[in-house]
Amino acid sequence: MAAALLANTLYSLGFVLEKRALTSLPEVTIRQPARLLRLVLGSPLWIGGSLALAAGFAAQLVVYRTLPIAAAQGIFVSGLVLLVLLSARLLGEETSGRERYALGAILLALLMVVLSLREGSDTVGQDAPYPLILLVCVPSLAAGVWLYASAERRTRNRHRRPTTGVEYGVAVGLLYGVSSLAIKGVSSRLTTHGTDGAAPALLSSPYPYLLLFTGAFGLVMSQAALQRCRASLIVPVCTTVTSLFTAVLGTLSFGEALPDEPLRLALRVAGTALAVAVLLTMPKHDTAPQPSPPAKELASP
Repeated sequence: MAAALLANTLYSLGFVLEKRALTSLPEVTIRQPARLLRLVLGSPLWIGGSLALAAGFAAQLVVYRTLPIAAAQGIFVSGLVLLVLLSARLLGEETSGRERYALGAILLALLMVVLSLREGSDTVGQDAPYPLILLVCVPSLAAGVWLYASAERRTRNRHRRPTTGVEYGVAVGLLYGVSSLAIKGVSSRLTTHGTDGAAPALLSSPYPYLLLFTGAFGLVMSQAALQRCRASLIVPVCTTVTSLFTAVLGTLSFGEALPDEPLRLALRVAGTALAVAVLLTMPKHDTAPQPSPPAKELASP
């Protein structure tokens, strides 16, 4: 639980620092990934945010070794509350009444998931068939890239109302959902193999290669989307999709059983249902004042 809350804090801080850095940079786009990387790597504030996210990744590895996937995702969703608070304080992003109701639902969902936990009685899955992992992950990656490209095409329409970033958040959330399953797989390899056997076991599995793909594409896609949309909206959508994807498909893939007691099962399922409701009630168009877009560079490299 402590590692999960630490991961939440680090992830929220990392996203807010990256968003603040991106607001002072020229406009970035996925069509120029090399330029995007050059710009963000030249920003100390962005690097600080990335280091916070990397530390959150390390804490997440610890969580997956000690908690079932569904329970871990319920706790990770709680980080949205801290993210919105930091966004309001450090980025000046205002939340609407509708968004505040969503935060209340997230807190209630977290409470339900925590109450459904019982130390020593929940099974932590350690292995999943590789064909099943690929069957789940490859179509999800393709869907995420396609959805992001579709959102990019619609955004270029000048007469379109400002978007909140829901489409971007869903697309990146699918990639990060695959990444979360890969993190779970890496954690399992480190748990079930000794120091000498961990490296060969990892390299013979699909997990490091899924992490490389989602890391590269997720970095470029998330930074471009984060620059043009409010962090207090796009990150909650992304996190909710990631959590649902990981909790449902990860639990099935790694063979983790749900609680067998009716009350604990109801609490776990209700918490997940509330997370779905948060995603479905997110506004699609932004009515909040938009910051001025960053000035484009006069000449491309």
